[in-house]
Amino acid sequence: MAIDNEVYDRIGVGWWDESNPLNLLQGSLTPARYDYFRDVLLARGYRTLDGLRALDIGSGGGFLAERFARAGCTVVGVDPSTVSLETAHRHASAAGLTIDYRRGVGEHLPVNDATFDLAYCCDVLEHVDDLDAVLAETARALAPGGLYFFDTINRTWLGKLVVIKIMQEWRWTRMFDTPVHDWSMFITPAELTAALARHGLRLGGLTGLGLRTADPRRLLDMHRARQGRLTYGEFSRRLNFGRVPYTGANYMGYAVKAAARG
Repeated sequence: MAIDNEVYDRIGVGWWDESNPLNLLQGSLTPARYDYFRDVLLARGYRTLDGLRALDIGSGGGFLAERFARAGCTVVGVDPSTVSLETAHRHASAAGLTIDYRRGVGEHLPVNDATFDLAYCCDVLEHVDDLDAVLAETARALAPGGLYFFDTINRTWLGKLVVIKIMQEWRWTRMFDTPVHDWSMFITPAELTAALARHGLRLGGLTGLGLRTADPRRLLDMHRARQGRLTYGEFSRRLNFGRVPYTGANYMGYAVKAAARG
């Protein structure tokens, strides 16, 4: 199945509009990801994020870029969608934030070598044409000892049920009328760990990213969002995404670039 990545140009003007399906990534997913990434940085001895150089690979509408910018990071956001970049730039400017947005793809990042203290890549790895090229470019962009944060979807029956069947195929609940995911492109933790290692990135930690509620009414909420009776932003908040012990659907983690040899 061919993924329709052009959907981000068609509807990317509405990233920050809660009625837009893309806003599902904001309500509780963005806080969950950011809180985990921040906690890792603090646990590794960064007393503050102020002044850190951050690379956002697949920056979309700028949800995470703005979080890191508000924390004091100098952020460069890279995305292939011109519409998404324009939307992100407008929103950041209106909020008084300075974020350097650049058009590009993960396989060919428009940044210099060894420039960033941290890089992050969310909702991206399961979309790319060449995973190894993206990780090689990420490693190139990171300074020695730099941290790489990621999340992606596990290639399991649960990942297929949630992301393909419920969110993409079932007419009653699907978010888009076009394919945005392909199950064969999902990545198991073992596969990602091996790919990271091939490019000098050592896995430092891994955790599940999922719903912290088992309320079956969330399926009804998804149907209501599909009908326009509930915003995707509110739906995301009700899903209450966060760190969970299971990695069967979505997972997130971090890796460390090898330090330069003296």
